Amino acid sequence: MEYVTLNTGNKMPILGLGVYQIPEKDTQRAVSDAITLGYRHFDTAQYYGNEAGVGQAMKKSGFARKEFFITTKLATSGYKRTKKQIAHALKALQTDYIDLMLIHWVVRDYQGTYRALEEAYQEGRLKAIGLSNFQPDLIENLLETCDVKPAVLQNEMHILQQQVVTRQFTQNKGIQFESWAPFGEGRQDIFKHPLLQEIAQKHAKTVAQVILRFITQEGVVAIPKTIHKERMAENIAIFDFQLSNNEMDAIRNLDQKKSLFGWNG
Repeated sequence: MEYVTLNTGNKMPILGLGVYQIPEKDTQRAVSDAITLGYRHFDTAQYYGNEAGVGQAMKKSGFARKEFFITTKLATSGYKRTKKQIAHALKALQTDYIDLMLIHWVVRDYQGTYRALEEAYQEGRLKAIGLSNFQPDLIENLLETCDVKPAVLQNEMHILQQQVVTRQFTQNKGIQFESWAPFGEGRQDIFKHPLLQEIAQKHAKTVAQVILRFITQEGVVAIPKTIHKERMAENIAIFDFQLSNNEMDAIRNLDQKKSLFGWNG
């Protein structure tokens, strides 16, 4: 596993498992399977309704809490509601602290929401805080008033929407960029793209592995979602090869610079 160091000083695995759209009843099994394969980074959310499954798998793993990096995300708006939701997330995940909590999208009172996250960070209940689906202009607004700089920005990012401008912004601000939907949900037959197939064949890897290696070599954290153990094993087996500069540049040229899902950020 490779790691990035957040502006808090904490290390974050550059690859994790996302649990979006995994039913609560299947989440514990999926996360447990991933743990046996070496995953320690898991990304859930209030909106997903499966925080408890992540917590159960973590508890039953036999590993110490410090071995895991757990991210969850808030859909609440406002200071008071966020304080309650932080307590709810801690209980659901069966933990005394959460490694990273993000505002899931731009809520109306994101300033009040963020203030509650700052307080929980200062109390040690959150080890890092950040944003998801925010654009640079709103992040700039937040940076003018916040006491704790966001550690992570999690936005759509994949081969067809590489977020070059936003990633440069976050790098300049000392904020780690993280990709959701790193495969773009397979849209536009990305797994059959001739260039990616050629590169994959050269390295004796799959197109999925080439995509994840490209993203991680760009210094971006990726959280591919799957419930299939064989796919989990495939996704994590990307740290034994490197894409060349020419290959990286060729993949960069596939950027369409627009969302596949209707997001601006």
